[in-house]
Amino acid sequence: MREATMDAARDNAAWCDLVCRTHGLTGVTDADAWSVPRRSPTWYPDAVTLRPGVDAATLLGRIDAGPGASVKDSFADLDLARFGFRVLFDAHWIHRPAAAVHRPPAAPTAGAASAPRVPAARPGSPLTRVTTPGGLAGWAEAHGGGPLFRPALLGDPRVTVLARVDAGVVAGGAVLHHGGRAVGVSNVFARAVPPEEVWAGLPGSAALVGYESGDDLAVARSVGFRPAGPLRVWLRD
Repeated sequence: MREATMDAARDNAAWCDLVCRTHGLTGVTDADAWSVPRRSPTWYPDAVTLRPGVDAATLLGRIDAGPGASVKDSFADLDLARFGFRVLFDAHWIHRPAAAVHRPPAAPTAGAASAPRVPAARPGSPLTRVTTPGGLAGWAEAHGGGPLFRPALLGDPRVTVLARVDAGVVAGGAVLHHGGRAVGVSNVFARAVPPEEVWAGLPGSAALVGYESGDDLAVARSVGFRPAGPLRVWLRD
């Protein structure tokens, strides 16, 4: 899974760079990491490591390392506590090969002796592509990111914003980033539908990578994703 981890980290760095550029921030990428010299938008890191063993001091010298700084430690091998950072969360990179999509397993019948399972996804509306600024605004409001997602994203051929629309209302969605050997999936959300339905609606024609933790990781695994390696996000308060 080392290759999948590298693919996921590279794709995530490229997606972060793209989002930052829509906010007027120019990132720098080299063999060690991607980074921006000024504070990134909300929810986005100021740096993403691209290989194990990056020198922490050198990395922090590339960003505004003051309060509010964040670093995505793609291999969970940095010690940033000595620089005043704390662990914001731990997660796992995930990977699903092309055509490996499947429906979550059905819930066990009453009295069956088995481990708890994620409920099966129910049939629902497919995910459709968001193509207009107005559609993106409605999607972003449902997502919770609001102005974080700017219309310039729709003009980038690497980006596909997907929405689950029920009765004219955005009930869920995701973003695909076509940046390399695998397609990055991020910003998966579900409001009025089970998250299993949104995850199950992701395309299976290409290998997908991303990262999740907790319950979201369990849902991703239920539709064919597998953990590819640990990651850690650090924050300086």
